[in-house]
Amino acid sequence: MINLNGTVLETENATVALNNRGLNYGDAVFETLRFSGGKIYFWEDHYFRLMASMRILRMEIPMNFTMEFLEEEIIRIVNSEEKNNPFRIKLLVWRKTGGKYAPLTNDIEYAISLEKLEEPFYNLDESNCEIELFKDHYITSGLLSTLKTTNRLINILGSIYAQENQYDNCLLLNENKQIVEALNGNVFLVTGNIIKTPPLSDGCLNGIMRKQIIAIIKELPKIEIEESSVSPFELQKGDEVFITNTIQGLVPVTKYRKKEFNNTVAKTLLPKLNLRARMA
Repeated sequence: MINLNGTVLETENATVALNNRGLNYGDAVFETLRFSGGKIYFWEDHYFRLMASMRILRMEIPMNFTMEFLEEEIIRIVNSEEKNNPFRIKLLVWRKTGGKYAPLTNDIEYAISLEKLEEPFYNLDESNCEIELFKDHYITSGLLSTLKTTNRLINILGSIYAQENQYDNCLLLNENKQIVEALNGNVFLVTGNIIKTPPLSDGCLNGIMRKQIIAIIKELPKIEIEESSVSPFELQKGDEVFITNTIQGLVPVTKYRKKEFNNTVAKTLLPKLNLRARMA
């Protein structure tokens, strides 16, 4: 089922025009949400990130686009399915059809879709996760790169590269050859008692899970968190690397070239993350 502008439809009956601006120009933003236990994980953070993204892209935010309204719209589509299941939910917002690069209107439309998840809580996947650098194209550092827009060509090409070369994930670089993020999430590097993650100014996604993990780390004794640039050379000296995103939570990296990593910190963070998700 899909909620298209407030109307819940069968997936095959939900259509958009061929001149849709999200399709033609990538003029759209989205939020990927995790729904479990009757609630949307970190909904307030997702909502305010969406509103900020829409303002930056000069979209007209409808007066009724409140946090309560959108939550109700999400719950409506969840209730059309087996609502006790955990779900991956996508909330997609695009500027209405009209114009070429210059839009005729800044008004918006939206769609909410979902798919079932297997696990109700975050679990640590300890299977092999080998990564490599993707260097064919670079993320441009700056504000637009921090937004969750539908302009994801680098992530797509990096995913194809990973598939072709049998890697489980790749790390993306910016124009300064600094590590920005993984194909599907933010990156954290553990070296001793220091945990580093790239700053937003380097062009990484302003991830919701990134925010939660930073907050959890700040509460831990004897561990420091740094939001600072990460060079690829630092990977060889690190003890642990993990990737974060809203759906999977924490994904430990096991290998980068000849370097193998442990997952000690990720195991420490996981129960604290699940507690934070239930309390949010």
